Amino acid sequence: MSARALVNEFAKMRHLHVVFVAGVLLAVVLGIGLYAGVMNPDFDRTTGTSWTLLLMGLGSGVMISPLLLAVLASRLVDAEHQDGGWLMSTTSGVTAGELCRAKLVALGCLVTGSVVLASALFAGVGLLVGIDASLPAARWLGLTVCLLVVNLAVLALHVVLAARVENQIVGMGVGLLGTVLALFGSAVPTWIAHLTPWGYYALSSAAGYVDGELTGYSPSYLSVTGLGLVVAVLFVLFTRSFDRQEA
Repeated sequence: MSARALVNEFAKMRHLHVVFVAGVLLAVVLGIGLYAGVMNPDFDRTTGTSWTLLLMGLGSGVMISPLLLAVLASRLVDAEHQDGGWLMSTTSGVTAGELCRAKLVALGCLVTGSVVLASALFAGVGLLVGIDASLPAARWLGLTVCLLVVNLAVLALHVVLAARVENQIVGMGVGLLGTVLALFGSAVPTWIAHLTPWGYYALSSAAGYVDGELTGYSPSYLSVTGLGLVVAVLFVLFTRSFDRQEA
């Protein structure tokens, strides 16, 4: 992937107002997550459960991401479907596969920034209200990394889908379905959550209610790592096939 291709993608994102969509993603995560955490009746800054509630809120907020990730990918990739963008890039020496990889890296920077900033703001809220217990840094970092890996994996799938299917409605439909599956991921058996990329949002969680009791626990690091590796391999294979088709 050339630096020129990456620079061009950042320029396209500015023109297509993609950064605004990433800002909406951050705002939605904060709104839903903080409501689920701070507004919960169990929130009490004098106890350590307050951090657990914020962890649960952060995980819950990010579960709305699939639809907005679909919007991000569809909006940026659709620019190539208009007026022969794929052909123009090929004639300038940038293959379709390289273009998809550049789009993932460019969008990935925005998504990474949104997830990390949301995590930092959630921690900041806990510190601001003066929670007496210490910040559970290890679980907080683990949750942040796992959510980031799942978001990037879902984003990669949407970039490939948007490149393959010109109709943006298909991508939006898959994103909406993914959001529903993510939200209900914690309500199904663990083995079912493993069957779709969106189920890994629930597997990334670091807190929740178990038998009616608020409980903190470690994310499923092994499962999330496996998802990241599988999607990375599939993304490389698909984009290389794009390279051969355009050659």
